[in-house]
Amino acid sequence: MKVTEDILYAGVNDHEVDLFEGQYQVPGGMSYNSYVILDERVAVMDTVDESFGQQWMEQLEKALSGRRPDYLIIQHMEPDHSANIPLFLAKYPEVRVVATAQALKMMSQFFELEPELKQMPVADGGELDLGAHKLTFVCAPMVHWPEVMMTYDAKDKVLFSADGFGKFGALDVDEDWADEARRYYIGIVGKYGMQVQNVLKKAAALDIQKICPLHGPVLEENLSYYMGLYDTWSSYRAETEGVVVAYASAYGHTKEAALYLAEALREKGAAVAVYDLARDDMAAALADAFRYSKLVLACNTYNMSINPFMNDFITRLAEHSYQKRTVGLIENGSWAPVAAKVMRGKLETGKEITFAENTVTLLSAMKPESREKLKALAAELA
Repeated sequence: MKVTEDILYAGVNDHEVDLFEGQYQVPGGMSYNSYVILDERVAVMDTVDESFGQQWMEQLEKALSGRRPDYLIIQHMEPDHSANIPLFLAKYPEVRVVATAQALKMMSQFFELEPELKQMPVADGGELDLGAHKLTFVCAPMVHWPEVMMTYDAKDKVLFSADGFGKFGALDVDEDWADEARRYYIGIVGKYGMQVQNVLKKAAALDIQKICPLHGPVLEENLSYYMGLYDTWSSYRAETEGVVVAYASAYGHTKEAALYLAEALREKGAAVAVYDLARDDMAAALADAFRYSKLVLACNTYNMSINPFMNDFITRLAEHSYQKRTVGLIENGSWAPVAAKVMRGKLETGKEITFAENTVTLLSAMKPESREKLKALAAELA
């Protein structure tokens, strides 16, 4: 596949993986992207996951058309992008490996490399002249590892964005970009909003016509849309007005309250997304919690604390810097309900978290007075 006349795609699709990074469900698979820049000197951009080493090498040979590469540029040392460095160097030992100093250090941690390995450490603003293509390296620490860099090609106005602007899903799967990119971003990069903002400021100074990420499709139309979403996500602003209702229920009573609230909100015209935290994809629930402006947590008291699934969800929220949202609480308990207190305590350290005035307490099961309290909470949130 041609990205431009001189830049070729040499990545692979993975339909065998079920959990990316051992935790994210990927029913649409994954793509591991690699690119080749053909010029007076030839550069290969990143490798792919270890399982696809031979397939990738075959792709490279086709793209190279008999030429031998001069440089291997490694933008990110996570194994889904770097695992085939030894395989590549075994075939092309003369190649110079270009990466940040920290990435080169990590390389020696991951692999037993030959002492005569040719290394070219680069810093922010460093350049590489391939001939017509002049590459500039843009360091992107903690997006989402500390050694990450992006690469800008001034000739074709292409930004090779490492894991930035990536998404779940193989390239031969037709699905909405934003939904899977959001789930990918929030889960994997979302903690590092400030660092993403810093990179976006650097990108704003570049004339970018195409974005080539390490996962997902090449982006080349309406780039302001993708940049705008990244700006929203990394500044922790709500993308959409609406309410996520996330519940954890032991015997169905807390679930009944959560569903009753969701219907009351819909009747008032609110957009609502409902998640059963014990059964639904936790990463999708997390992504929607950042997507929408309001969140309701409904949970039973458990061991004088909260349901383990709710505890997991709130931990994920906190670890991803959940902030700038309104949160409503529903608790249940038969003799000593403390779920609301515990949930509030775990979230109140977040920046600009506002708690709804109406906290709903169920004593075992739904009663007429419970419904009235839930209606009041719906009215406040809607």
